[in-house]
Amino acid sequence: MMIKNKSSVFKSFLFFLFLAHCTSVFSLDFSNVDNALSDFFYSLQGQNEGTTSFHSLLIPLGGRSESLGGAYTGLADDISFFDYNPAASCILDQTEIAVFHSAWIADSAVETLACTTRIKNLGLGAKVSCFYIPFTEYDAFGNRVASNYYSEITASLNTSYIIHPGYTFKGLALGLNAKVAYRSIPDYTDNDTGAIIQGSGFSQSAVAFMLDGGMLFQFNLAKFYYSRNANFRIGFNASNFGVSLTNLGETPKLDDPLPSVFAIGFSYKPINPLTFTFEFKQPVNIFNFSEYLMWSCGLGVEVKITSFFSILSGFQLKGANPRFSLGGEFEIKTIRFNANYSLDLTSSFNPINRISLSAKIQLGDRGRGESRKKVDEFYNLGVSSFANKEYDKAIDYWKQALALDKYFDPAINGIKIATKYQNMLNEYQNAFSKDSEK
Repeated sequence: MMIKNKSSVFKSFLFFLFLAHCTSVFSLDFSNVDNALSDFFYSLQGQNEGTTSFHSLLIPLGGRSESLGGAYTGLADDISFFDYNPAASCILDQTEIAVFHSAWIADSAVETLACTTRIKNLGLGAKVSCFYIPFTEYDAFGNRVASNYYSEITASLNTSYIIHPGYTFKGLALGLNAKVAYRSIPDYTDNDTGAIIQGSGFSQSAVAFMLDGGMLFQFNLAKFYYSRNANFRIGFNASNFGVSLTNLGETPKLDDPLPSVFAIGFSYKPINPLTFTFEFKQPVNIFNFSEYLMWSCGLGVEVKITSFFSILSGFQLKGANPRFSLGGEFEIKTIRFNANYSLDLTSSFNPINRISLSAKIQLGDRGRGESRKKVDEFYNLGVSSFANKEYDKAIDYWKQALALDKYFDPAINGIKIATKYQNMLNEYQNAFSKDSEK
């Protein structure tokens, strides 16, 4: 994409400077507000919070999904789909490679590398994420005796397929993630001798195996602009269903349950520059469904300022932990950047801890755009022929359109109408010939 409006580029740059400048704005003392909000939302805190393992699976990785407050299950329109709806890889226009960096609390961070591509109606993808936090151990005299990192690494393989991707109804997309995660705990010291116990961390480390499943519907509803893309989406997702094992190297034992979640969400784009998203999530303990976990929900909005710059914002309510997020996306040629700041109202106003950055490279659509142009050309030629009462010619053009896209509904309907008119014309001509012979 070529950028022609330099003033818009400058405005986009100023927005990113403003986002970074939030560090000075929110570094003020809001402790009284913080405490009041904590007390207000305390009733939404579940009694069984913290009873699951591999919490890094719930940390936002950054990108569009975090900018929209995590309300992404019903949108999932870029490579951020991995943690929200695995059905989305088969409906993305572009082959994408992306990197994410998310600075979390207590000097922790998440680094992610992901890629996805689409072959006709089949979507494929892979992602690797690493959550890490410094681990330092001190003795009774305050001397540092061990220093390392606690980490959780998750690898995901994705596949999805879209069924009957038509022109009016965009089809049903189904997807699956297969994931494996490893929790690494560093070795610690003996209380009596102060010596590091070799293998002590490994005995408490864990490995997890899990699956995600999702589906996504797309159709048009109360749409006030022209586009081939649907403006309304509904998504469903079930994520992190599996088991984790600890006591590795000996007889493996079941670890705490994984943070399994059911989610439903939708997105609505009434006019071209504006998109709304909503999501509801219900965590579950698959080992004991009676251990009730609190629901969460999120709202998001995107405003497209120019063809290459958007502002996104979101709100997420998760137990006693409401969050606001503000982000921006900026595209230069084939690279799209996202910067986001999340304000956690019940933990800290320190903005340095909640900045996330992402960059994704768009590697093309494997010829789908050119194919759509040819379909449109054949369809328009058919319309012109139909207007000139050349019904056979119109049918031929529309059949060529269907050879490229068998689900192109306008051509299917056009052939039905043209065939009906051609049959009526043939009957009239036959009847006229018989009368002439008489």
